[in-house]
Amino acid sequence: MSLLNLSGGAPAKKKADYSLFFLRFIVLVITIVIISIVYQIPENPQWQPADIKDMMAGVAVFLVVLLLVFSLRKADEWQRAIVLRFGKFRKVKGPGLFFIIPFADRIAQVVDIRIRVSDFSTQKTLTSDSVTVNVDAICFWLVWDPQKAILEVENYVDAVVLSSKTALRTSISSHDLSTFLERSDIIEKQIQEEVDKKTTEWGITVLHIEIIDIQIPEALQDSLSRIAQAEREKKGRILLAEAEIEIARKLEEAAQVYLRNEPAMKLKILSILNEGLKAGNSMMLVPNSIAEELETKDIFGLKALNEVKRMKNEEK
Repeated sequence: MSLLNLSGGAPAKKKADYSLFFLRFIVLVITIVIISIVYQIPENPQWQPADIKDMMAGVAVFLVVLLLVFSLRKADEWQRAIVLRFGKFRKVKGPGLFFIIPFADRIAQVVDIRIRVSDFSTQKTLTSDSVTVNVDAICFWLVWDPQKAILEVENYVDAVVLSSKTALRTSISSHDLSTFLERSDIIEKQIQEEVDKKTTEWGITVLHIEIIDIQIPEALQDSLSRIAQAEREKKGRILLAEAEIEIARKLEEAAQVYLRNEPAMKLKILSILNEGLKAGNSMMLVPNSIAEELETKDIFGLKALNEVKRMKNEEK
């Protein structure tokens, strides 16, 4: 299992760092220049004992500097180097420049202490309700104690990934499918806590587990789709019924108001008739009681209009 590449392409290659090489080169050049100035080679080809001593001293100085230069190491800000001396743990070095003793010390491994992202998956795992699922997830983790991670675990990267996969399988088998689909945050929290209990002893902390994909059989997908559609229709009908109940309650309250206040009821009737006339209706059906009352009170001036027509007919 490799580290997840979020860009979707091939893993990015690490750029070569030549800073330490150039530092060593500059130190050696400066050393050679200083030795050539201090221990000048005589023009006389006949070597004197003093010249031989000077030459040996210059060579000795050069070898000492050369030894120091090649014992110089460098670690980046996010790196920690595990140094062993004759196979025994000596110290965690870094970041920056540091020295090791040649032939005695060696760097066993360089640990990256930044947050890492590893992907893992389970193939054909049964849930508690006997449904076969394939689950893909990612794990966010970091090394907070490089000494424990290197000395106590052979391969701490594989250990974290395999522990996460095992915890995911256990969580799948102990929950039903609906829990995975509806409350995946509970599953993620449970896996994170279970894996973190193991990795804390290795100097590693699991920060978060995130389920990114759950694959279920196609036949079950159709069934779940129908169930979801029926559930949505059920909720829609319930909302419509609740709205009808609320409307009925308001109409009941309005009826009580109109029952106690007869003029308000008449005004409401006139308002309805007015709205109908505004809509351009040439004919309206109204109860006889309302029509008789309107005719008696001549609300629309119909009685006066008929009287005018009668007088005109008499004149003729």
